Amino acid sequence: MMLALTTTVSGYTMQGLRMGSMRVSRAAMTKLVSPHMGITTEEKGEFGTTEFTMDFKEGDAVISPWHDIPLEAGDGLYNMLTEIPKMTFKKMEVATKVPGNPIMQDEKKGKARLYHGPIFWNYGCLPQTWEDPGVKGDADVGGAFGDDDPVDVVEIGEGSLEMGSVTPIKALGCLSMIDDGELDWKVLAIAKGDKHFDDINDVDDIDKFYPGTVSGVREWFRWYKTPDGKPVNGFGHGEKALDAAKTKEVIEETNGFYKKLMAGETEAGKLWIK
Repeated sequence: MMLALTTTVSGYTMQGLRMGSMRVSRAAMTKLVSPHMGITTEEKGEFGTTEFTMDFKEGDAVISPWHDIPLEAGDGLYNMLTEIPKMTFKKMEVATKVPGNPIMQDEKKGKARLYHGPIFWNYGCLPQTWEDPGVKGDADVGGAFGDDDPVDVVEIGEGSLEMGSVTPIKALGCLSMIDDGELDWKVLAIAKGDKHFDDINDVDDIDKFYPGTVSGVREWFRWYKTPDGKPVNGFGHGEKALDAAKTKEVIEETNGFYKKLMAGETEAGKLWIK
């Protein structure tokens, strides 16, 4: 039997950004108390299987979390869409090639992909960004081309963010991971509302409050595919995490790639772009 769970993404409107509480409520058919129509999520299929989908809606209309949620959250912050909550195993992701871009279970050869150990941070992506596979990176990343996905975010705060939630985050730094020869940026960020949100403003601040986090993220992503017989991932920029200013440049650049994609200036390939 197919089950559907409808939930509300509280505090978000499509006409403005009121992001004070972006947690997804699990109460079915919850309505957003707002002058505007709220964003809801609808789950179908069994979670952890390849049949699972989480669709995003405004009223009865399906919307895309990649295309219809804005990148910027105001006050210099960005919106992070959480795909994988911290301390979980299931590899969920925005399906960029599926109509509506739902969150789905990543799969390989028809089987659900699971991490071999939990991810220790909240993981998601930045809407309205895209790593263009047709753009060659500079010498700092070995000339690697983009991986054809939205930019990934690793949220390093204390709390767990629910899958499908949209959270204002502060960009702190980034790692230029090279995965199978492709450039796969990992933005390090902290969620608004974290107890150290005001204390951590740049990449060098992270380990003062969450010791070992930067190296921990790098090493986790270096090794996480090796149990499947794949080689370790590498990193550009001498394996150093770039600072907040450089990270904002990366976000601006990939947002520019996204805009060209949506304008038809770049070939979309199999991507679903509305």
